[in-house]
Amino acid sequence: MQLTGAEIIVECLKEQGVDTVFGYPGGTILNVYDALYKHSSEIHHILTSHEQGASHAADGYARATGKVGVCLATSGPGATNLVTGIATAYMDSIPVVAITCNVNLPLLGKDSFQEVDIAGVTMPITKHNYIVKDVTRLADTVRKAFAIAMEGRPGPVLVDITKDVTANTCEYTKEAPLSLKSACKYTPEDIQKVVSLMKESKRPFIYVGGGAVISGASGEVRELSRLMDAPVCDTLMAKGVMDGRDERYTGMIGMHGTKASNLGVSECDLLVALGARFSDRVVGNAAMFASRARVIHIDVDAAEINKNIRTTASAVGDLKEILTLINKELPQMEHKEWCAHIKELKEKYPLNYDDSSLSCPYIMEEIDRVTEGGAIITTDVGQHQMWAAQYYKYSEPRTFLSSGGLGTMGYGLGACIGAKMGKPDKVCINIAGDGCFRMNMNELATASRYQIPIIEVVINNHVLGMVRQWQTLFYEKRYSQTVLDDGVDFCMVANGLGCEAIRVTRKEEVADALRRAIEMKKPVLIECVIPEDDKVFPMVPAGAPISEVFDATDLEESK
Repeated sequence: MQLTGAEIIVECLKEQGVDTVFGYPGGTILNVYDALYKHSSEIHHILTSHEQGASHAADGYARATGKVGVCLATSGPGATNLVTGIATAYMDSIPVVAITCNVNLPLLGKDSFQEVDIAGVTMPITKHNYIVKDVTRLADTVRKAFAIAMEGRPGPVLVDITKDVTANTCEYTKEAPLSLKSACKYTPEDIQKVVSLMKESKRPFIYVGGGAVISGASGEVRELSRLMDAPVCDTLMAKGVMDGRDERYTGMIGMHGTKASNLGVSECDLLVALGARFSDRVVGNAAMFASRARVIHIDVDAAEINKNIRTTASAVGDLKEILTLINKELPQMEHKEWCAHIKELKEKYPLNYDDSSLSCPYIMEEIDRVTEGGAIITTDVGQHQMWAAQYYKYSEPRTFLSSGGLGTMGYGLGACIGAKMGKPDKVCINIAGDGCFRMNMNELATASRYQIPIIEVVINNHVLGMVRQWQTLFYEKRYSQTVLDDGVDFCMVANGLGCEAIRVTRKEEVADALRRAIEMKKPVLIECVIPEDDKVFPMVPAGAPISEVFDATDLEESK
């Protein structure tokens, strides 16, 4: 049948099973929005307050559901406002398709009104991108974009379409989604070498990254830990792959990882890296990272092998598939002395905090208790992000959504909206610092407009907490531009944007505030006022080996 380009876009979205999109209209994308109007009962469009909010919402939707997130924007500033969200998705391997429209084909390259080469701008931060100038190529391009976003190591794909293409017509025939290409490049010999190293190890440690979430390999990782009788640490991106209450789980690794994880990895004789990329925040001093260990690296992306850390053995391919093969080959192993040593480290160096007043760790523990560990937690970036990773016991993957690679302040609120749209039956809570909240607080208006029942917890210490922590420890307390005590009333802001608001200043108020917010079934902001100098511990100084991890006690003893 003959359809316009705009109608073809909508039909292709329906082909891919898209039920929700996030965006903001403008001149060049008007035809697409007109087509969406006619299909509003099939595709739910969320009008965000800013295009960046749309990109973060699409990202949060993708992380929570495992499906492709979709965002839309018009040309010029509309498209460039997506860039931070696209880069966020790229760094964390999140499948997002961003559809933008540009000026008419004859106007391209002439500095026309609201014209930007968005494909050129986003080339370094997309898995692939397209400029569609011919309506006959539109359907196949959109289909390819979805396939590329999902196959192998996922990531964002941008499709930029000239406005005249959205108005032109051509024949459209419905097709099934493209089958995804296999990313597996491992050989039987790779599997055997990995298994042999695992059998030889006396002090194994498993290090899990976000690839285990993407692959859906949580069950296989837990089984590997059981068979190897090995402790497991995780990255920020891998929360929930291991149950946070599992006896073999040692917590996060890296700059704000636990002492048990950092010291254990430094002492192990075999490090098994699963769907991880050995980022600088994990390894610290690369030359001294896991220096006593042979390293196994299993990842879907061959480019990650030997990029940051040299490996003894590796296997490239889908983690779930590879671990299924490995688990079949492994006997039940036993490492009593090693596991007892790691248990001793966990008992000797537990996470702890000053519980004399209201603090973010206490708030996270209360959220865990009130929600019985069943919520989806999104975060912004900073101290609150680390506390959210440390003190909530994640038991399932896709329940902790955070900007890990790019570290995007302002990410969490949009992501929380996206997560709630994808998982409406889940309690969805964003943990934000007061600095981060200022970045994209306008998205509360989005939650209010659609009455999306998210909970925005603002940890208000009236400073840029993480930067202040560094200024305290390494810059002799020169607090340059990190004090935010300017009289902004976040509860009034929330009320003004159509949301309920609760202010919490004492520990005794936290649980009741959370229960009230959940029961309201509408968007609610909870402002929690904490001391300005609370710090995230443990900590590893930048560039130091992770074995030099220290906490507040060490800091006091060193004075």
